[in-house]
Amino acid sequence: MTMIQCISPVDGSVYAERPVLSLDAAKAAVERARKAQKAWAKRPLEDRVQLVLKGVARLNEMVDEVVPELAWMMGRPVRYGGEFRGFNERSNYVASIAADALKPIEVEDSQNFARRIEREPHGVVFVIAPWNYPYMTAINTVAPALMAGNTVIIKHAAQTLLVGERMVRAFVEAGVPEDVFQNVFLDHDTSAALIAAGSFNFINFTGSVEGGRAIERAAAGTFTGLGLELGGKDPGYVMEDADLDAAVDTLMDGATFNSGQCCCGIERIYVHESLYDAFVEKSVAWVSNYKLGNPLDQETTLGPMANKRFAKLVREHVADAVAKGAKALVDPKLFPADDGGAYLAPQVVVDVDHSMAFMREETFGPAVGIMKVKSDDEALALMNDSQYGLTASLWTKDVERASRIGAEIETGTVFMNRADYLDPALVWTGVKQTGRGGSLSVLGFHNLTRPKSYHLKKVTA
Repeated sequence: MTMIQCISPVDGSVYAERPVLSLDAAKAAVERARKAQKAWAKRPLEDRVQLVLKGVARLNEMVDEVVPELAWMMGRPVRYGGEFRGFNERSNYVASIAADALKPIEVEDSQNFARRIEREPHGVVFVIAPWNYPYMTAINTVAPALMAGNTVIIKHAAQTLLVGERMVRAFVEAGVPEDVFQNVFLDHDTSAALIAAGSFNFINFTGSVEGGRAIERAAAGTFTGLGLELGGKDPGYVMEDADLDAAVDTLMDGATFNSGQCCCGIERIYVHESLYDAFVEKSVAWVSNYKLGNPLDQETTLGPMANKRFAKLVREHVADAVAKGAKALVDPKLFPADDGGAYLAPQVVVDVDHSMAFMREETFGPAVGIMKVKSDDEALALMNDSQYGLTASLWTKDVERASRIGAEIETGTVFMNRADYLDPALVWTGVKQTGRGGSLSVLGFHNLTRPKSYHLKKVTA
């Protein structure tokens, strides 16, 4: 029997393992979901919304189990308390807009005609969730999909093997029917076979660019709807009128929190020459205050990366940049817990340029490159010199300037004076190799449903 294992970054042990479903067993799960979907969709919308919210509340009651599990599985320090704040905010917001987002568009209701557009659930939605924020990224699709009348099958990354199992347990205990929300453990071949067979009506995947390509290849010719949130190399731009201390605090947090393992983490920063030296000095001091260590220790502020192979890539990117003339400014002696494996010290790198992989490829770790710029045009060209486009963070007191520059940035979200935040009222989307589609907001509901038109001619005397 093939097993999926979660290797803990805390100590390298096997923290959890589960048997892989056979293709026949996986098909049976999909069939149960399909049979359950029509009855689920016929329930009143408010009933579905309330059951989802009860599931969210039930998961909150599991906090004492969930938080240390996350530390063991992917290394986030327990002091940060899991992902409940964002998880709850997103769930509550989509619940609050569900009725408006899904209500029919009335074109005409006259003596002669009734014309309207309604939103109809796709059917069975397959959610393939990542390990870096396994609860928050999953709920982005799970909550609105269920509220809209879809059934959901969820598959989590091996690194956070227990998350889908725990989410489903919470929702079922809260009253969501078992076949409406199911967790599965699948290998890549079985997942690809299900997708290629057109088993799902919509697929949402958050993960690597290569993972997205594999899903597109598997789905080719099936016309299955896809939502793909893939790589990122998000920039920050600090203009000469920025609040320097606020920019350092937010951008360094955005670059290093969760050991830099954030889809919208800041990976490269462009600073106006008038603030550059001060920004770099303050950034190095800020990052140097981290305490790297065991995530189960309440004093730890920076845990290990989720897997030693992820840390290896970060070290390779930094080393390559240094070999090409860059300078790494954070003293590694400040972080004795850096073991050359999953435990990795944060780093600030200067004298970088776009010939370096460190400034062009996704690093996904607690290391950030900083470049000096002379003008908005130079910063804009550098920000757009990327194969990715998820978010961009602009720092200025001038809203009109930020809006003007933001209009030229090839990205999904433009931030001004903040970073690394997902606003559930705004669609979460990207361009270029960051992916396609969008989650949350009214548009997220639209992506999880299809329009159906009604043109009804009334019988008149």
